[in-house]
Amino acid sequence: MQKLSIQDIISKIENEDFFHAVASDYSFTLKIDDYVPYACAAVHNGHQFRKELWPKCLHTEYERWYEEDPKTKTMLKPHPIVISGMDSRFEYDLNRAPENAIYEDAWGKQLWKEPLTEDEKSRSLEKHQNFYKVVHALIRKLELKFGCCVVYDLHSYNWKRWDREVPTWNLGTSNIDNIRFEKAVEAWRDQLSKIKLPNDIPPTAKINDTFQGNGYFLKFITNNFNNTLVLATEVAKIYCDELGQVIYPEVVSAIRKGLKKQLPEHASDFYNIYSN
Repeated sequence: MQKLSIQDIISKIENEDFFHAVASDYSFTLKIDDYVPYACAAVHNGHQFRKELWPKCLHTEYERWYEEDPKTKTMLKPHPIVISGMDSRFEYDLNRAPENAIYEDAWGKQLWKEPLTEDEKSRSLEKHQNFYKVVHALIRKLELKFGCCVVYDLHSYNWKRWDREVPTWNLGTSNIDNIRFEKAVEAWRDQLSKIKLPNDIPPTAKINDTFQGNGYFLKFITNNFNNTLVLATEVAKIYCDELGQVIYPEVVSAIRKGLKKQLPEHASDFYNIYSN
């Protein structure tokens, strides 16, 4: 893996180079093993938290981990294009617009003992801005090269906080063109339901059951590109003990294996239908 500036990463994308890179400020990683009409994203995978902010933060390390999406990058590892956040959403949230990306409170609890300075905020928001410069360059390249693109925007959610039965997989579609992409959405839901999971975990997959796909990552791409579908895909945290902070590697492996099979099949069908 190389450490590259934002401009160097964008230049490599424009030149269609293959590379594995971490941004020079260590805020995100991007892997491109091949140029294909689909990309994968794990924007909430990160857990890093700037040390200068530690004394100001009221949330514990566990509370931050609980709301992040650990191992989502690992689940997407086999795919040729993967972009993943490295910083915690508690520093700045890549799935929120810049004006809301730095939390005042988080899940009902005040986040900071004292307000962040403008300098502290600007350092975080610069990383947010740089991430989206690269996202724009990447999707622009894929649309120009292939005519269309599908992005698998993988997240996880805490299913134990719900007081009803919830699905293992949820697709949020409230901010996409559901008339145009109806068949692609239903096909992805169906393929997720075919992923075999250990420990008698049911492979249920539903649309807009727990989350509706209101994230900024999806909206940014959808608003800037006409022929790219973003599939906001949530997996329940059945792959860990979300209360005990224990990861179940056999479940992570099963999810990765399932996505390795189902995701390229779906992307191929999407391209065959929408490239024209």
